[in-house]
Amino acid sequence: MSRIGKQPVALPDGVTATVSGQTIEVKGPKATKSFTATDDVSIEVGDGAITVTPRGKSKRARQQWGMTRTIVANLVHGSKEPFKQELEIRGVGYRAQMQGNVLKLNLGLSHDVDFEVPEGVTVTAPKPTELVVEGHDKQLVGQVAANIRDWRRPEPYKGKGIRYKGEYIFQKEGKKK
Repeated sequence: MSRIGKQPVALPDGVTATVSGQTIEVKGPKATKSFTATDDVSIEVGDGAITVTPRGKSKRARQQWGMTRTIVANLVHGSKEPFKQELEIRGVGYRAQMQGNVLKLNLGLSHDVDFEVPEGVTVTAPKPTELVVEGHDKQLVGQVAANIRDWRRPEPYKGKGIRYKGEYIFQKEGKKK
C-alpha cells in the first residue's frame, strides 16, 4: 500500500479543484494548473480534500497512485504560492546576471553562456554569485535549475561550479608529493 497515496490532499482557502474524467484542474489565487492522470487511478474531490485511489491491484496502479497524489499536491501548492530553488556560484570570476529574459553566465569557459529562461519560470540574480529560480510548476522549476547547474557542475577538488544552496560536495584530497 502506498503511504503517500493514502493521504488526502487538503484544499486551502481560495483554491478550488474540478475533475472531469481523468483530468483535474486546480484554480488558485496565483495560477491555474491541470493534470491528466492515467487510467490506473481515480481522482475524487469532496469535503475540502482531493483523494486518489488505485483502480486495481496491479504494480502499475500502485506506482501511479503515489505519483499522482504527489503531482496533485504540487498543483495545489503551486496554485497558492510559487516553488523556489536557490543556486549559488563558487569560483574566481564566476558570476551571473539577468538581461531581460536571458541569463548571462561567466563560468570560466572561452565564451559567455546565454541561458534563455523558459516561459512560466522567473530567474533572478540578487547577487552576482546567487540565483533564484521561481515558478508555479515544481517540475519546470527543478528542470530549469538543473539545466543551469549542468553548465558547470561543482567539481570535487576545489568545489568550483554551480551548486544548489545548502548542497554538500564531498571534497577529495589532491595529489601528494
